[in-house]
Formats: sequence, structure tokens, C-alpha cells
Amino acid sequence: MKYVGLSRQIQRNNINSFLLLIAFPLLLLAMFYAFFFFAGNQTTEEANSYFIRVMPFVLIGVGIWFLIAWAGHTTFIRMATGAKPLERKENKRVYNLVENLCISQGMTLPKLYIIDDDSLNAFASGIDHRSYSVSLSKGIIEKLSDEELEGVIAHELTHIRNRDVRVLIISIVFVGIFAFLAELAFRSLRFVGSGKRSSDKDGKSSGAIILIAIAVTAVAYLISIFLRFGISRKREYLADAGAAELTKKPYALASALKKISNDPMIEAVESRDVAQLFIQNPTLSAHKSASWDNMFSTHPPIEKRIALLEQFV
Repeated sequence: MKYVGLSRQIQRNNINSFLLLIAFPLLLLAMFYAFFFFAGNQTTEEANSYFIRVMPFVLIGVGIWFLIAWAGHTTFIRMATGAKPLERKENKRVYNLVENLCISQGMTLPKLYIIDDDSLNAFASGIDHRSYSVSLSKGIIEKLSDEELEGVIAHELTHIRNRDVRVLIISIVFVGIFAFLAELAFRSLRFVGSGKRSSDKDGKSSGAIILIAIAVTAVAYLISIFLRFGISRKREYLADAGAAELTKKPYALASALKKISNDPMIEAVESRDVAQLFIQNPTLSAHKSASWDNMFSTHPPIEKRIALLEQFV
């Protein structure tokens, strides 16, 4: 895949960030409107009235959620991955590789973290120069050669240069909102089913409303997944191409990806949202490439990525 250039990719991702900031709240409002429209016997005018009254509270709630997640995303991601700061004295080799790449591109050195896991994986995160970071597993540091590790680091630095990480953080925050609402609706159904009801009629009415809520939130959640899916896959190909351009050693990254594909599992990572940050999905086995999960995976098949890199050799 031909690399499209840093300035164009940055511009494209800035546009994606803006569109995401608009698309997800609009989808959330559409979800609430659909619920008011289908959940009651009111007319369209009554549904509109309910929606207009509720809309400010929905937007305020989303704004608070987003600000908390935006401000605390670094802490949340570190907790979800078990990453800890990597001190220079602990591994000068990693710092030398990162510094050389950053100097060659005029980049600010990102923070470095290590995940205490013998599997091979890595990811970049952050929204600005103060929060940009690269996290490497213990296994990937110990099991890759200098050239291979340099290729992996260059891949992650390309994500930072292209501002992919900011787009991903935004998508993680908003998809998390829909996942939370869908889970809340489902749990409400279980609560109503096990709780005491004043009458069968009231119980049936409550159950019907919650079923509608489940259906509406499920559809909205699925759409949010597709919105994320639409911007996520191509970034891995572009980061691979950017790393090859940066190091002039596409064969090194191809070799690293082969080793990573054999053991990408990071035990601490359980969230699929966080998993999309990694160079290879750390929660799915490499042998499940034909599964339903991988059909809608945020990562393209690693075999295709390796094949593209080997074309440059």
C-alpha cells in the first residue's frame, strides 16, 4: 500500500476526529428519539416534546462522560493493560532506539511504558505531546532483534505522527457510552423480570418498554461499532508503510510481525476497546482469523500486512 504522506494523513485524521465528535452525539440523540417514538403510545408531536426536554440532559451527560474519559484516558489505559513506566536505567536499548527515531523526525520523545508479559505486543496512545506514549511488552523487548524492535517502535511512532491515537481515543470513549447503555438496558430487563410488580399489566408494559430500549441501544451500539470499524483498519496498513519509510527496513517489521502473530496475547487486557490500540489484537488468538470476531476486527489480517511489507523487500 502506497504511503499517502504525513501531512495528508494528519489532515485526514483531524477531519475524522471532527466527524466523530459530531457523528457519535448525533447517533446518541437519534437513539433516544427512537426510544421515545417507539416506547409509548404518544403522537409524533408528544415524542418530539419529550425529546426536546430530555436532549439538554443527554448532551450534558455525554459531555461530562467525555471530559472525564478525555482527562483520565491515560490512567484508564494503564490500568487496563498493566503498563508501568520504563526507566532509562532499566533498558537503555529501548531508549536509544526511540530517541534515534524521534531525532530523525524531529519528534518529541513520548513516554515509555512496559507491560510485564512474556507475549509480544505494543501500542501507542495519547491525545497530545504531553500524553503521547509507547508501551512495549516485556516479551517484545526481549525476543526481538534491534532491527525488529526498531520497526515496531517506528510503527507506533507513526501512529503518533499521524494522530491515529487521538482518533482512536475518541472512538473508544463514545463506543463505551453505547456499550454502557446497552448493558444497562439488558440488566434492567433482568431486574424487572425478577422484581415484584403491582400488576401483570404494569409488568408487561415495563417489560415491553425495556425490550424496546434493548433493541434501540443494540442497534445504536452496532452502528457505533461500524463507525469505529470504518476508520480503524486502514491505519494499521498506513502505520506499517510509515514504519518502512522511516527505518528503510520493511523486512525487519515483517519479521517482527511474524513473531508477534505467534504470541500476541496479553493476559491483563480484557477490553476490546483497549485491544484496538495494539499492533496486533492481544485478546484474540492468531488462529481465529476466520472467526466472526475477526470479520469485524479493527485490525486487518496480519498475514496481509506481512505480505505487503515483503513486497518492498
